[in-house]
Amino acid sequence: MRARSFLLAALVAALLLSVAAVPAGAAGPATPRTWGGNSFGELGDGTTAGRLSAGPVTGLSDATELAGGREHVLALRADGSVWTWGSNQYGQQGDGSTANRPAPGPVAGLAGAVQVAAGHYHSLALLGDGTVRAWGMNSQSQLGDGSRTRRARPVQVRNLTGVTQIAGARGHSLAIRNDGSLWAWGYNAFGELGDGTTTTRGTPVRVPSLTGVTQVAGGRDHSLALRSDGTVWAWGRNNLGQLGNGALANRSSPVRVGSLTGVQRISGGRDHGLAVLADGTVRAWGANTYGQLGDGTITRRTSPVTVPNLTGVELVTAGRAYSAAL
Repeated sequence: MRARSFLLAALVAALLLSVAAVPAGAAGPATPRTWGGNSFGELGDGTTAGRLSAGPVTGLSDATELAGGREHVLALRADGSVWTWGSNQYGQQGDGSTANRPAPGPVAGLAGAVQVAAGHYHSLALLGDGTVRAWGMNSQSQLGDGSRTRRARPVQVRNLTGVTQIAGARGHSLAIRNDGSLWAWGYNAFGELGDGTTTTRGTPVRVPSLTGVTQVAGGRDHSLALRSDGTVWAWGRNNLGQLGNGALANRSSPVRVGSLTGVQRISGGRDHGLAVLADGTVRAWGANTYGQLGDGTITRRTSPVTVPNLTGVELVTAGRAYSAAL
């Protein structure tokens, strides 16, 4: 199972999801394999030539977790260091420069990481001491350092300790603390921070109505949270039904996604969401222009629908306009 889980991790990075992550500990150390577009070196093979079949990432044999941004990839290595490759116009490689990297290289001055996450053009790392580092684009304060200054090297997210999980979105970031509370910072025009406002936040604020959070995921302009009771909650932009609450109005505070129960895992795509239930089936909701909900139609769904002919699922990941399941 661990080996198969890593294959999905590789797929997450290889297909360059808008926002995606694979849970820490989902796989043992291995060499990532990538395929697809490579204009910025995002395949990590030392070139900028795309490829139609899988190939290894150069010089990386001990990756334990991957995260894909819009055009860059992060890898957590077994020694707790973080390596990145691909686009770097906003400093999202964390090497102190803005030069693209077609092969993996280390993030400057970062050690002891236990999880990585990526937004469109920013990067996040959770350290073993429960603090978070961020770097890259910061035009919407998505780095959480109290500024809007782009950072080409990691900076600490302010006023945030005891973190157990992180997630990135287009212009905002999310973190779960060890008390089950959820915190968010960055862009908030659609209410994606869940604090009841549409005010952008330069440092983390608590999502006040949520407790017992066990997993968090970011979409483009919305957020998802899984609670310990197996329910899923969502907030932010909802023009395509991505909140799954049967409506199309944006929400600045969490609303429940349909009547889902028994959920084990969640994932947020650009404008759709996925959930794996305890029975191994999958539910999907939101945008469906390209069939990303897998229900045999291209009809938008404002409430969760079952993905037919799919059982025994362990993990899901939602991309920009497609979905994948292990």
